[in-house]
Amino acid sequence: MAGADAQARPRGPVLAGLSAAMRPAPRRRLLPLPALLLLAGPARAEEAWPNRPVRIVIPFGAGGPIDAVGRLLAEPLRERLGQPFLIDNRPGAGGSIGIRAVVQAPPDGAMLLLTSASLASVPALYPDQGLDPREALTPVSLVADIPTALVVRSEAPWRSVPALVAAARAQPGRLTYGSGGVGSSNHLAGALFASVAGLRLEHVSYRGAAPAMVALLGGEIDMVFASTVETLPHVQAGRARLLGVTTAQRVPSLPETPAIAETVPGYVALNWYAMAAPHGLPAPILDRLSATLAALRDLPELQARFAAAGTTPRLTGPAALARLLEAEVPTWQRVVTQAGIRAM
Repeated sequence: MAGADAQARPRGPVLAGLSAAMRPAPRRRLLPLPALLLLAGPARAEEAWPNRPVRIVIPFGAGGPIDAVGRLLAEPLRERLGQPFLIDNRPGAGGSIGIRAVVQAPPDGAMLLLTSASLASVPALYPDQGLDPREALTPVSLVADIPTALVVRSEAPWRSVPALVAAARAQPGRLTYGSGGVGSSNHLAGALFASVAGLRLEHVSYRGAAPAMVALLGGEIDMVFASTVETLPHVQAGRARLLGVTTAQRVPSLPETPAIAETVPGYVALNWYAMAAPHGLPAPILDRLSATLAALRDLPELQARFAAAGTTPRLTGPAALARLLEAEVPTWQRVVTQAGIRAM
């Protein structure tokens, strides 16, 4: 402001002797060019995004189903946006390690999160960490619906969900199921199954879905609740058997596989993959990223590869993900409380 500016500058003898009306108006100070460029920097960075490689943090180990989906998306994103999209696996603590890394990152589009439905259970599992995705992250898009399947080894004696349920009831606490970590979506799917079916099953935690599947095939555990991305290759090779899917109805791509709800009424455990960013991601970056993802949905090659894994691409933008989180966060809070699950 002119008055304040004039008072801030030291006055010489001539100016001091003039009345306020006679003094010349102070000249407006112009910022030096570097300062002007600095002020313009954030807006220009948003418009030019991405201007450096982008990291896609996956809070689970390499080789799992969500890792495969991330690598499936990385190349078309690079082709359309002109920068590498690098997969950064950060497993551990049910996904909270990778989620926290993104929550704490600057909201500049240089780090994104690709995670599973376990994102909605984080507030219940880690109530003291302030990791509520509805507040700590910017929704970018749902990526895919991923049917979860109940799978056993091909040598296992159970050929149906009712047969497995009968065996588990006959041997309470004897049968085991593996997951990709405490609080992971497949852990919660198993806990919910045991609760709804009235069973006592022993949970065994691994560092990712892929190690859990290896443990199943090696005979360490009796069953897994794992995505079709991970299980179908083993089923097709004759190493594993699908007993049911955790969706409310049968999956169109797997018409011969019953929904578990057909014999365990009320059991549904949806799984999905989604992309999010640090809270406060600028709208220009969010708009460009979500629009680019939406365009990928119509790629025939991408559709074919998703379908081959029994998944359905969504890529529907931020609003659908935000609504889903609002619905599922309280749902999994109830399941975690009822099952007495405690994060490690």
